[in-house]
Amino acid sequence: MMSAKVFLDAVCGCVRVLACMVLIARLFETQRPQRKWIVMGVAGAAVIVVLLLPTGLSDYVQIRAVLEVLLIVFCASRLQKAELRMSLFVGVFFEVAVSFGQFLLAAGAGILFRSPEFLDRGTWGGQAVIGIFHVLLAVFTGCFYLHRRRNPAGKEMFRLTCTVILAGFLAVVTLSEQTVLEIPEDLLDQWTLLAVVLMMSVLVFRINRQYEVEKELTRLKSEQTELLERDYTALSNAYAVNAKLFHDFHNHIGALRQLLSHERYREAVQYLDALQEPVRGLADTVWTGDGTLDYLINSKAAVAETDGIDFQIQVEFPRHTNIRSADLCAILGNLLDNALEAARQVPEDKARFVSLAVRRIHQMLVIRVENSYSTAPIQENGELKTTKAAGGLHGWGLKSAQTAADKYDGMVQTTCADGVFRAVATLSYHGVAVTENEK
Repeated sequence: MMSAKVFLDAVCGCVRVLACMVLIARLFETQRPQRKWIVMGVAGAAVIVVLLLPTGLSDYVQIRAVLEVLLIVFCASRLQKAELRMSLFVGVFFEVAVSFGQFLLAAGAGILFRSPEFLDRGTWGGQAVIGIFHVLLAVFTGCFYLHRRRNPAGKEMFRLTCTVILAGFLAVVTLSEQTVLEIPEDLLDQWTLLAVVLMMSVLVFRINRQYEVEKELTRLKSEQTELLERDYTALSNAYAVNAKLFHDFHNHIGALRQLLSHERYREAVQYLDALQEPVRGLADTVWTGDGTLDYLINSKAAVAETDGIDFQIQVEFPRHTNIRSADLCAILGNLLDNALEAARQVPEDKARFVSLAVRRIHQMLVIRVENSYSTAPIQENGELKTTKAAGGLHGWGLKSAQTAADKYDGMVQTTCADGVFRAVATLSYHGVAVTENEK
């Protein structure tokens, strides 16, 4: 039986380590465990079992749990790039929760078959309970690994975890009232206390994640404000130049009349070119009917032309919607800035292009920006990272765009294939009533 027990312990240890790695990957939205990481985690769990063979059974469970937590923290922090402190928190929580689940399953089997041997790890019944529990854990891990919900650590996950732990707490309380299976009171008190600790741990984790999300949103809003201020400042400067031009209009007319009256046509043309230069970037093409958005698109098109980038624009824009101009500027500005920067790095002898398409599909607004690139973007922890040497505001563009899209139940998705990087933002909208003067 000893060899079978050692093999079962090794397999169960591998399942636990792998399950916790998957859980951390989904909770913190890090990269899913790769094959080499899985091999390393499985090998580490097997080594732990071999190293602990000479120890006693009572100490083995506790020592094994501590070593497995350390292995999980190493894999999560070094391989999956998860935060060390939160990886340790989840690792300890997971080990306690697994032991709690095994106890409840063993107690349930003991009551069902009226036998206390299921609570003893050294018996065949105890080993059978451990094996069945880890089979269920492996199945759940596989489903969780394949599940592709965008926000698994949100309210739905929080409610599910609380429900499971609360059910476990009620089960422990029920065990103290049953008379079929004799369970030591100190053991029941221990698991009752741990069930309460597990519920408090979930609550603390939720509060911490909510705090991190709010802190991230605050940072993104600050970044979005800076980016919007930059575009609005450019717009204000362009209008200021235009206003100054009209203010001095009568002087320019007088100068042109003087040149033309003396038939100095070449100098008159040069004078007109000089007047046009300050507002050359302020094109008059109307794409959306929103002055700020039109200026933003035209200014990016002017930048593309200056850098030798082919800029294609197709816009079908709904009028009078609940989508704020500032939010659209945040999305368009960031996506176009990223696209222009990537296309600018493409060698001049190759195709350098940026394509903007805005479409409305029923009550959805779809913004698609495509661009060529020379180097594929880098992904870290499931997020695109800037390839620029300088830090600063770089790398926040997609996050800022996503923050703006979230206000309209939207999202920003990116793909990269065949030398084309594609960013697609989708937003839900509804029409708003307008006055006669606003039409």
